[in-house]
Amino acid sequence: MRHLQIWTILLCLGLVFSCKKSDDSSSEEAAKSANLLAIGKSANDILSNDTFTKLKIEIAYVTGFRPTRATTIVLENYLKTYTFKEDIEIVFNELPSPGKETLTLEEIADLETENRTVYNDGETLGVYIYFTDAPSSSDDEGATLGAVYRNTTMVIYQPTVRRIAVRNIIRESVVETATIKHEFGHLLGLVDLGSTPVNEHEDPESENHCNIAGCLMGAELQFSRVGKSSSYAEENDWLKSACSFNEKSLLKILKSSTSKSLKNTTSLDDECILDLKSNGGR
Repeated sequence: MRHLQIWTILLCLGLVFSCKKSDDSSSEEAAKSANLLAIGKSANDILSNDTFTKLKIEIAYVTGFRPTRATTIVLENYLKTYTFKEDIEIVFNELPSPGKETLTLEEIADLETENRTVYNDGETLGVYIYFTDAPSSSDDEGATLGAVYRNTTMVIYQPTVRRIAVRNIIRESVVETATIKHEFGHLLGLVDLGSTPVNEHEDPESENHCNIAGCLMGAELQFSRVGKSSSYAEENDWLKSACSFNEKSLLKILKSSTSKSLKNTTSLDDECILDLKSNGGR
């Protein structure tokens, strides 16, 4: 009888721990799902402090392809200029090479699932930026520098960044900065990707890009056009980017600037800034 009681107690304890593990797993998956939404879904959360007061950015990079220190400084200043996030933490995650000659967005999304460690947690909003060691598989359409494909995710094709910097005699940090600032503009909801335009300034022939000459988000920069409803989480049989930032785009941005310094390389126009303010930005 005593042995039966002991086994009964052990069985109950096992069920309790099993249920707790299941609940913890469900909670973890629910937390991760908030970072796997369509582009622009977290625009207000990034811009304002209503829900999240801290921004934690995980920069994952393949060994040997870490971004420059100057780029991370500019990124932090850029975010503090347009958002109310004063508490910004950048952490680095060094990764082995996936061993690919080129990378599709599907492969990049799979690598994110495997390697991402920073997700939303309490009042901290997580963002993931992956610096690859291989170019985009779509480079037959142009030298792709970067892309966004989820609400808190972007990819930077670092070999292409370096090649274009050398070929055009531009500092590597300038190319990185222009790319990250543009792609982060989409995560902030520009243009009409979560931050509704106060005044119409979206180019009808280049969805999700601005029609104001010289703007960092400008339509004249010839970005790739895709549907704004793209979402790996919502349509997980395919994956598309809301924007692919390429060499032609970069050079047109730099041409509109009288300086190649980090400070003056790229900027948002008044309409884009007004949209960010309207959606909770600074």
